[in-house]
Amino acid sequence: MAPRKRITMHDHAAEASLFKRRAMFTFACVVILLSILLANLYHLQILSYKDYETRSNDNRIRVVPVAPSRGLIYDRHGKLLAENRPFFSLELIPEKIKNIPEVLEELSQIIPISADEQEDFIASLKHHRRFKPLTLKNRLTEEQVALFSVNQHKFPGISVIAGLKRHYLYNGLMTHALGYVGRINDRDQARLQRSEQWKNYAATKDIGKLGIEKFYESLLHGKPGHLEEEVNNRGRTIRTLKSVAPQPGQDIYLTLDLDLQRKAMELLNGRRGSVVAIDPRDGGILALASSPTYDPNLFVHGISSKAYNKLLNSKSRPLINRATQGQYAPASTVKPHLALLGLDEKIVTTKTRIWDPGFWQIPGVARKYRDWKRWGHGWVDINSALVHSCDTFFYDLAYKTGVDKIAEFMGPFGFGERTGIDIFEESAGIMPSKDWKRLRYNQPWYIGDTISVGIGQGYWTTTPLQLANAAAIMANKGRRFTPHLLKSIKDSTSKIDTPIDELAPIELNNPENWDIVNKAMQDTAQKKRFKNAGYTAAMKTGTAQVISVAEDAKYDADAIAEHFRDNALVIAYAPFENPTIVLAVVLENAGWGGANAGPVAKALLDEYMLRDTLEHLQ
Repeated sequence: MAPRKRITMHDHAAEASLFKRRAMFTFACVVILLSILLANLYHLQILSYKDYETRSNDNRIRVVPVAPSRGLIYDRHGKLLAENRPFFSLELIPEKIKNIPEVLEELSQIIPISADEQEDFIASLKHHRRFKPLTLKNRLTEEQVALFSVNQHKFPGISVIAGLKRHYLYNGLMTHALGYVGRINDRDQARLQRSEQWKNYAATKDIGKLGIEKFYESLLHGKPGHLEEEVNNRGRTIRTLKSVAPQPGQDIYLTLDLDLQRKAMELLNGRRGSVVAIDPRDGGILALASSPTYDPNLFVHGISSKAYNKLLNSKSRPLINRATQGQYAPASTVKPHLALLGLDEKIVTTKTRIWDPGFWQIPGVARKYRDWKRWGHGWVDINSALVHSCDTFFYDLAYKTGVDKIAEFMGPFGFGERTGIDIFEESAGIMPSKDWKRLRYNQPWYIGDTISVGIGQGYWTTTPLQLANAAAIMANKGRRFTPHLLKSIKDSTSKIDTPIDELAPIELNNPENWDIVNKAMQDTAQKKRFKNAGYTAAMKTGTAQVISVAEDAKYDADAIAEHFRDNALVIAYAPFENPTIVLAVVLENAGWGGANAGPVAKALLDEYMLRDTLEHLQ
């Protein structure tokens, strides 16, 4: 018989105690977890309510920026120069297309997209965020828009976008003054971010790149608006909740005269050179012509690499604004200023006469500095020296004056420094001195250097704008203004003229010296070019050597390459008694100043001075 099992007796007190401890622990865990849950609910519902409401609205409400229309540009008479025209373009979102080259090839069967355009587009993808749209082709015709719309279902990620683009009505006529707008690049974006202006370009793809368009970007651009749209979970618009209209850019009126500008470009006729015309009464630029030029509309819609390289590598350098960036020896056009210096410093007087045998020599030196007239001018005084442009007289004057005195006197006339015109593309030129040469070349100044400066040659260089500005100061008898292109600004309510920046005048020891020099310039004009013009004028021509000619050698233009031939220059103003226009003409490698630049100046002054008479006769 098997033994019976022993019944184990439980310790109920210990078990009860264990259960109680476990129950308390479980309850504590539940309380802690509930506390965490309640705290999190409090944080989400109370503390972070606004944040999550904003996130919710961001998912439900989409803010779409709206680009402002760019301000228009007019000439001084209210003639439209730059406007905004509607356009259609193809835009592609890279991340929505798997094989972009294949899609482009297929798309080109519907809308012509050249191999160069495809290549440029694919290259631009490397510097573009894939989720942002990128322009594939600009300036679609209505027919191309219709063709794509019919086939759009085949090209997900590609769409037609409508908008406004800048258009310059006169193509290359005013390129170097107006400049152009172009696509915002990384450098533009970085600059806008530094100036805290980037948010104003949320809906804008273009920005002023050169000229007036760049200088007055803040006026022309305007301020963007926006649309608040309610969207579903797929991003499709359900309704528009709010609309804030953009503020259009301000319209601006320039001092430029369209007809005078057109005449200047017509006279330049594609030759390398420039014309600058200034109203001496306020410093307003009437014409700023640089030739050859180019069509700025090419840059507005994106110029191809091939077309840009053609402009960039052209020997004629059409991209350079010769009027403000071209640097030329002023030659005899600065002889009036040198004569004024000689008179004011009493180095010469109206009674001073020197003998010109056709050359001049530094005392004790054998070298001869030739006059342009090989047999000389005979006895000359300050008037005849200016009228006949006697080099010998000014060799002697420069020798007696010294280069530092010349540089000091020419500074207030604007030589050797930027004029401050309201475009960024401007060079300072060179007004040489002893210190300048030491700093530039670490060489001493020689007396022969001074002799060259005495006829506007050697190290002395100036821009056509500086030359016109210096001539305006001469015509004004010392009164000075900062040259400018902006005349007035117009917004939605009014038109406001911009203030004129008048500088401190140049005061001579003897103010009568202004009249002596200006009278000689009038005599120069009346001698031949403006003898029967129908109005009074003053002028001074110049012929600037591009290369040096040996002392006993004869200059022969036909025997040297065209780009080594002399530059032709002229300054002129009219009417003589109360000037309303001053101009400077520079023709590169054209030869004799009076024979080549002179007719251009005469035709321009005729256009301006006789305009009312000609219109009346017509």
